[in-house]
Amino acid sequence: MTQDLLPITRIPRTGLPPHAIVVGDPARAAAVAELLENPEEVSHHREYRTFTGTWKGTPVTVASHGVGGPGAILLFQELADAGTRTFLRLGTAGAIAAGINDGDLVIAEAAVRDDGVTQQLVAPEYPAFASPESVLALQQAAREAAAPYHRGVVWTRAAFQPGFVDLPVDAYTRAGIAAIEMELSALLILASTRGLVAGGVLVIDGVNADELADEEATGGYDPHRDVVAEGVARGSVVALEALRLLAEGEQR
Repeated sequence: MTQDLLPITRIPRTGLPPHAIVVGDPARAAAVAELLENPEEVSHHREYRTFTGTWKGTPVTVASHGVGGPGAILLFQELADAGTRTFLRLGTAGAIAAGINDGDLVIAEAAVRDDGVTQQLVAPEYPAFASPESVLALQQAAREAAAPYHRGVVWTRAAFQPGFVDLPVDAYTRAGIAAIEMELSALLILASTRGLVAGGVLVIDGVNADELADEEATGGYDPHRDVVAEGVARGSVVALEALRLLAEGEQR
């Protein structure tokens, strides 16, 4: 019956695991689900594709949210409505800080709220911060997987392509912002305002597509390279293992 499904994502209102990995690409959701024991696709509507399964004994949800904060937060809201209490975003990002290489992981400690949606939900002074336990779990999982990683603040920006508005890239570079992506601050705000646990791990797929990109040197933005795919594979295991650690920590 349709009333048993939530309206935007068409996920079940009840019965999903309380721990979730969220990703942008529906195909990536399927790829992460293939790592699970007994994966099952429970919904696929628009950009929202949702699977359940088990990772080392921990039941998990894996779901895609598409591109951009306004659409992504709809998934986060409906997963929370369905009982999800812990979220980890596995995404890709452009590097801003020096010394962060393609395929490296960036574990977000907080995010700049330039996402295009949360400003309409809570005052702009309200911070977007990752749950401390998520940062520590992701760090532990990255170390155990021998995955190169960095910790820091990321910039969530609604616009992917540069436009006609001057953006504070230089200022954020000087301030030590690690990377730029499009959805994480929406997740962090949703989680903190609803008393949930959330964090994010991002795979670097290039440099910031604006002033930092040197097309002559790099050939332009290309996220479809082996080094990125290898980073996503490592990041998938790191995110799942961190989710397991978080679930185990709740039981102590």
